[in-house]
Amino acid sequence: MQTKATLRNLRTSPRKVRLLIDLVRGKQVQDALLQLQFSKKSAAKSVKKLIESAIANAKHNHKIKEDSLVISTAFVDEGPTMKRWQPRAFGRAFVIRKRTSHITVVLTGEVDAVAVEKEKKEAQKEKVEKKESKKVDAPAKKAVSITKKEATKK
Repeated sequence: MQTKATLRNLRTSPRKVRLLIDLVRGKQVQDALLQLQFSKKSAAKSVKKLIESAIANAKHNHKIKEDSLVISTAFVDEGPTMKRWQPRAFGRAFVIRKRTSHITVVLTGEVDAVAVEKEKKEAQKEKVEKKESKKVDAPAKKAVSITKKEATKK
């Protein structure tokens, strides 16, 4: 089962982030987190947080075991570039490009069969309880019929 997490518009150059992504691609999740924890790169915190988010997605949405998770795909795309001007000598101006990155991480792992079965049983119990509660509702009131003569008397 695959789980995906995306970080958009990170205010770091894609070239710098790719150094970290290349470091963790294809590794077990726990090994990758350790690599990023001790990295001196400033983007390591953001990439680590993204991988932790992907782990949480896998656990919560797909009931995947954390031990079996592997970073199968990870890539960095360029985001929008902010352009600023730097004044230079003789009235010239140079462009400063403030680059941004879009990072995508895809994790693969085995589904936890026990958790899935437990969830199915709970859903089935809720379904049965709903049916029973509908049957136990109060009895319907009988409609009172009034004849034309009784209606005119009032």
